Amino acid sequence: MPKRKIVVVITARPSYSRVKTVLSAIQKHPDLELQLVVAASALLDRYGSAVNYIEKDGFTIAAKVFNVLEGENLTAAAKTTGIGILELSTVFDNLKPDIVVTVADRFETMATAIAASYMNIPLAHIQGGEVTGNIDEKVRHAITKLSDYHFVASENAKERVIKLGENPAFVFNTGCPSIDIASEISKIEGLNFNPYQKYGGVGAKPDLSNGYLVVMQHPVTNEYQDSRKHIEETLEAVKELNLPTLWFWPNVDAGADGTSTGIRNFREKNKIEKVHFFKNMEGDDFLVLLNNAQALIGNSSVGIRECAYLGVPVINIGSRQNKRDRGTNVVDVNYEKAEIVAAILMSIKKGKQKTSPVYGGGKAGLIIANLLVDLPLQFHKTIMY
Repeated sequence: MPKRKIVVVITARPSYSRVKTVLSAIQKHPDLELQLVVAASALLDRYGSAVNYIEKDGFTIAAKVFNVLEGENLTAAAKTTGIGILELSTVFDNLKPDIVVTVADRFETMATAIAASYMNIPLAHIQGGEVTGNIDEKVRHAITKLSDYHFVASENAKERVIKLGENPAFVFNTGCPSIDIASEISKIEGLNFNPYQKYGGVGAKPDLSNGYLVVMQHPVTNEYQDSRKHIEETLEAVKELNLPTLWFWPNVDAGADGTSTGIRNFREKNKIEKVHFFKNMEGDDFLVLLNNAQALIGNSSVGIRECAYLGVPVINIGSRQNKRDRGTNVVDVNYEKAEIVAAILMSIKKGKQKTSPVYGGGKAGLIIANLLVDLPLQFHKTIMY
């Protein structure tokens, strides 16, 4: 019996870390053939060249799709999605997969879902059923309705997907694949690499031996016009604290130009003595960095997911992660300097929190690969309720 061909589409830096263990499990499974497609910002240097890490990790890329339209605004996002549909349709026609796998909620993933659905290719969605209160939620729930199989990361997410009318027989709480990596990282003691030597970056090189902060703040797509103002509040807070800080560049979302401009302008006008800026970092190294940090500041989902398992204190700013399941490690604040400063100081004082299993226990990749072997190949469904 021929191997079942599984296309997985990676469209952004965070998407790769979300499914790396799924890719490994598919690649190792004797009954599956991995067809990896890398697209959108995952191919671009200014967003960290995730493709380089994918290839370094030993994955063969079946196709590359260059579809990001310049602009970093709402119109560019919509057009990028449209180009993605055109290009991915050709890729799927060439590869002829049995199942297409799409990840999470970024706007580029909509192209994957639409192309597969219109081509009658069974579609599996990882991380459906979650809520955040911004445009990503629309995208996520739309992909859920286009998908045939659902690999969700929590019980609450599973319940939501079923409430959306999906067949419970094809909704599986696998846990989040990113927790698989966090589980292994939690066993490593200390910071086992020099981030400055390994990843370069720009800015000061503060001593990290007595503790440090990590910042990762992205624009919010339905608040994109305020992205510069939002990032300036965080910059002011970090400047006031004057603690060693490692700051990561934002994703390619509407408003990213405002976030980036805000950071550059602030650096030009202010003396920041203890902040170093990075574009990107290998997923494993990034989690090691987080696991040894005093706190993560910003609005990245890594604070909600991996940091819940690792117990790393998180200061979650603004609305980007609204209503997501979270552990006791998260403190929610508004875009306001004084509030951010107070939350950071309180989190440092409290220190690490207990491990939370809210997003699974570290076996998601293997569970998903095993499910992909036996699922009936279907691309038609009706609303259950």
